[in-house]
Amino acid sequence: MTPPLVLSCGDPAGIGPELAAKAWALLKGDLPFAWIGDPSHLPAGTPVAIVDTPADATAHAATALPVLAHPFPAPARPGQPDPANAPAVIEVLDRAVDLVQSGAAGGLCTAPINKKVLIDGAGFAHPGHTEYLAARAGVDRVVMMLAGPDLRVVPATIHIALADVPRALTPDLLRETIEITARDLRTRFGLPTPRIAIAGLNPHAGEGGAMGHEELDWIAGLIATMQAEGHLLTGPHPADTLFHAAARARYDVAIAMYHDQALIPIKTLDFDRGVNVTLGLPFIRTSPDHGTAYDIAGKGIATPTSLVEALKLAHRLASA
Repeated sequence: MTPPLVLSCGDPAGIGPELAAKAWALLKGDLPFAWIGDPSHLPAGTPVAIVDTPADATAHAATALPVLAHPFPAPARPGQPDPANAPAVIEVLDRAVDLVQSGAAGGLCTAPINKKVLIDGAGFAHPGHTEYLAARAGVDRVVMMLAGPDLRVVPATIHIALADVPRALTPDLLRETIEITARDLRTRFGLPTPRIAIAGLNPHAGEGGAMGHEELDWIAGLIATMQAEGHLLTGPHPADTLFHAAARARYDVAIAMYHDQALIPIKTLDFDRGVNVTLGLPFIRTSPDHGTAYDIAGKGIATPTSLVEALKLAHRLASA
């Protein structure tokens, strides 16, 4: 039997705690998981079962949210992040990584954090959540894949200014992105020869050099080289024709060249059910595709759909 998942609490001033309670209420014993955090941060009235290990969640999930209790120094005030809680947020992540790496948990789902709060309160020295997990796992390079019911997409460069993309996008980076994506689709998603579509960097994939030269200079050549190595690749494709229904039927994942080229189509197709999956880690990690949402925290209106989908996907990957 695969051990239950663990769900990290994220920033307790955000919507993470209330979404954990809502996700448990929807899933209960059908998909047991253990939430790691301070029980006092959960919404009032949430049924809680304090457990010692993720495995204990199975016996309690039908009637209460299983909680691996982790005390925080300050209360949670919705919408008002407190740097005093930053060290505990990181401690929860460390505890979760230890559990999945030891095999005590089947996978990790992470609630959103706020990097600035972690910098202010704990000197957080990583570009983001994903990079911290990679460092804890001893991995140099990971890949972010956004997965929804109708599309999987990977941005080769993430969270940088558009003006910086052409310099950051190198043959080595794109090759590594393709290789990590293909490997995890084979080993975790059960696709023996994943079909990978590569978007162009420039409008119309450069249109023969009229709108940019990267496609001619090296992107097309890299694709040809990797095709010869056995990868089932196509492209470079104009991004404006890569995401309609007929095009999506021809590939298992699309690799985009920058953040918005990847995230706009998946959020347009199904904003609530997109899931962030980290490829290249030695364990399973998913997260909802949204942030802390301080503006609606504590109001009871946050939807748990993306978190539920993230938990479901992590469970499917762990059970494969």
